[in-house]
Order: sequence, then structure tokens, then C-alpha cells
Amino acid sequence: MSERAGLHQHRQSARAAVPTLVVTVSDTRTLETDSGGALAAELLAGAGHPLVRREIVKDEPAAIADVVRRGLAEDGVGALLLTGGTGVAPRDVTPDAVEPLLERVIPGFGEIFRALSYEEIGSAALLSRALAGIAAGRVVFVLPGSRGAVRLGLEKLVLPELGHLAAEALKTR
Repeated sequence: MSERAGLHQHRQSARAAVPTLVVTVSDTRTLETDSGGALAAELLAGAGHPLVRREIVKDEPAAIADVVRRGLAEDGVGALLLTGGTGVAPRDVTPDAVEPLLERVIPGFGEIFRALSYEEIGSAALLSRALAGIAAGRVVFVLPGSRGAVRLGLEKLVLPELGHLAAEALKTR
């Protein structure tokens, strides 16, 4: 077996389709104006992962935690993808609201996301608090809300590993 084949052998147990809830965290966007969430839904569907639904939630820790808790408890949800609220401004509270709900954090996700972002936007990449983890047998991703960040995160990280991570998340139950 080649080294490259061995690198991707872990994907053999991956789930082919992972139903995903897409949540945009924003005080100003609506479903009609949320281009980042729409792009996430489009990319997920294009990769064969059904969209459970899209939601918008305000930049309030309690509201964010509530939507995540509901998603984690919902039958048929294999993954949650949150966009927005990952910066360092006072209203950017998504990672702070989500991380305490995770049973396991996947540190490499944020690290690699920032490294890839650095290639595109330079030192501003350090402002992102992108996050991923596992909770209640589901995988949870937190990405910045811009279309560029959503595309980067999904194409380079989420979509290549979503099926594998979702299969692994089920093992933690």
C-alpha cells in the first residue's frame, strides 16, 4: 500500500452522507441575506450531505448554546456547522458559547484553518477563533461567516473529513 493510500485509509469507515444543520450567528443577517450560510448549504449538498435546515441566531451566548443543544438532541442530525461570531470583537461569542458544550475539541481544525487562512489573508488570520469538536455523537464546526472563510473551511477541511468525523463521533456515545 502506498503511503498516500494509507493516509486516506481512515475514510473507509466514513459515512457517505451526513445530514447537517447550518446555523448562522448574526444580529443583522436573514436567510435571504446570509450568503455564507447559503454557500455552506450549497457545498454540503454538492458533496452529498443533506441539509437538515438553515437557521439564523442572534450573537447572544444563550441563544447560540440553545440552538446547539437543540441540534445535538435532534434525531437525524449528524453534524452542526455554525458560521459567524468567531472574531475577537465583544459581540463575537460563538466559540465561547459552543466550546463548553463539546465533549472533545479537535484542536487541529482551528490550527489548520488559521494556517490556510494565512495563505489567503495574511496576519488577519490570527483573529479567527474557528473551532471543531464532538458532542452527543455529532461533529460540530464553527467557522467565520464570510463566503471566503466558509468556502475555505468546507472545501479544505470539513468536506474531506466530515464522513469520517461523523463516524468517529458516533463511537463516543
